[in-house]
Amino acid sequence: MIALFTDFGLHGPYSGQMKAVLHQMAPGIPVIDLFADAPVGNPKASAYLLAVYAGWFQAGTVFLCVVDPGVGGARPAVILDADGRWYVGPGNGLFELVQRRARKTRSWDIDWKPERLSASFHGRDLFAPVAAMLARGEPPPGWPRKDNADRRADWPDDLSEIVYVDHFGNAMTGLRAATLPPNARFVAAGQLLERERTFSDRPPGSAFWYENSNGLAEIAVNQGRADRDLGLAIGIPVEIVS
Repeated sequence: MIALFTDFGLHGPYSGQMKAVLHQMAPGIPVIDLFADAPVGNPKASAYLLAVYAGWFQAGTVFLCVVDPGVGGARPAVILDADGRWYVGPGNGLFELVQRRARKTRSWDIDWKPERLSASFHGRDLFAPVAAMLARGEPPPGWPRKDNADRRADWPDDLSEIVYVDHFGNAMTGLRAATLPPNARFVAAGQLLERERTFSDRPPGSAFWYENSNGLAEIAVNQGRADRDLGLAIGIPVEIVS
């Protein structure tokens, strides 16, 4: 399986063009959209999502990841093997949390070049062909990485910020709920939020936080929208209080 993780959105030609390359070069291999709306131009917030959501896929899955504000610049193009899952994309920190949390990793600089490489769409021209090669079982087309230009050692293990707002207005944080005290409370946008198990544990219109189905601490409003009702957006800090 090839899983797409991008900030392209579902409008416009970008995802379609990448999928066309994948279908041409790796026919018969399923292609799914994991995230088409990752935080736009924000590899840091995206890294905390990717690390959690990729864990639900079996070894051998190829993640084609494009959150790439530095496309065409000096950032490296990399391949990562983390616990048997493949990741292809820009070396801008997007894979930092995946690599940090994995038991075993290997990484490569991509040295394969297509006949035509645009300056602004490496997702289609470079990363998609490499992802197709890996999905076909070919070896990584590159050399083992010899530096840490793609690493972000200063990023925390868990990020106390909103990293994603879903279709329902729920605000995911970069915090793994399992790392927090059972009675932890949050302060976000001036609101004090208690922990609950699920939505129906609070009256309609009440705000709270809970462990979402993928293990992240998420802020929600029962029968409401946390983004609208609390004024939450990507990047807003979350304070943990006892």
